[in-house]
Amino acid sequence: MSRVRTEPLDWRTRGLWLPDRPVPPANFASARLHLFEAPFSWPIMVVRQSALAANIVTVADYCNRHGVRHAPHCKTTMAPSLIAAQLTAGAWGISAATANQALFLRELVVPRVLLANELLDARALRWAIGEIERGWRFSCYVDSAAGVAAIEAALRDVPGERPFEVLVELGYPGGRTGCRSIAELVEIATHASKVDRIRVAGIAGFEGALPDVMAARAFLRTMREAAVAAATVLDDDVVVSAGGSSYFDVVVEELVEDWLHDKRVEVVVRAGGYVAHDDGYCAERTPFLRHPDDGALTAAVRVWAQVLSVPEPGLAIVGMGKRDAPYDEGMPVPQDVRGLDGTLRSAAGIKVTALNDQHGHLALAGVSVVPGELISFGISHPCTAFDKWRTIPVVDDDLRVVDVLHTYF
Repeated sequence: MSRVRTEPLDWRTRGLWLPDRPVPPANFASARLHLFEAPFSWPIMVVRQSALAANIVTVADYCNRHGVRHAPHCKTTMAPSLIAAQLTAGAWGISAATANQALFLRELVVPRVLLANELLDARALRWAIGEIERGWRFSCYVDSAAGVAAIEAALRDVPGERPFEVLVELGYPGGRTGCRSIAELVEIATHASKVDRIRVAGIAGFEGALPDVMAARAFLRTMREAAVAAATVLDDDVVVSAGGSSYFDVVVEELVEDWLHDKRVEVVVRAGGYVAHDDGYCAERTPFLRHPDDGALTAAVRVWAQVLSVPEPGLAIVGMGKRDAPYDEGMPVPQDVRGLDGTLRSAAGIKVTALNDQHGHLALAGVSVVPGELISFGISHPCTAFDKWRTIPVVDDDLRVVDVLHTYF
């Protein structure tokens, strides 16, 4: 991780009030400032250290117990220190969604990267091939002859001997990328296997957008059938990758056993949102609801915002909007209110009904708040939370800052 350099905290750092001089992040963290002491301003997003650490260990232990590899998706946080913690916990590699995310991970010296997407950009392909020649473990998806042709052309431009690993992606009608049938997947896998320096390392898919366990199970069984159908052109050690944060238990149930003839199957799940979890979308879909004895995740993120106005009965306006908290998979979830005297009380009876760019509309049911009070909000869908904040204080359970996360979206 030594190739990443962090910037000092200063007037550019949202959520902090530093008008005078820059402060090195390490110095800021070592001061162990309380969240409700200067120099914080509102809104601010913080993450709880104990929850992050526990979530990382919980999923790492789950994967170890159930015989699957884990390549956490970096798109959730794009935070070097959290990626380092995931690798230390035993991650097989790190997943990425774009070429720029792969470049970011290479700068972090992550040894193995799975680009869980198609890659047809000639410049990015040539760069990746060059890095592979230097010993980097990198693979990406293909789902078309055009994708194979793009890689083949880039290989001609970059001399070398090391193979370029691809996973042939299976999709489903109405979904995003991926071959739409087993026959199409076998055709693309066969085509790719005939290209010099391309190694068909396995197959992949994404079941996380499917509506329920039954649909996810059916898709994963089709993935298994596809791997069997394409077995003759797959590598001897076959990577089969699936499993976002919603259905990795179904991946274990459907894919972890000896089922691919005489080949060794390495199942790789790509769950990423688990690291911060949430109080909405992920909390309602985590596999640990179905298997409570296998572990539990804790929401790590809180956005603190100030009540700006109570303009009419039953309505309050806070200084938190679309630029500050995710809203694509549900509104922020009120947790606590900090009164003007510093005491905390439950935010039960408060609901976020709308977000503007910088304002949140709160419906008050049998409760009251006054301007100047602070409200903490849990979030729904962590994968669209971290990208809103370049610098995020990490707090202990007493809300004292113990570290600072830097994100690189």
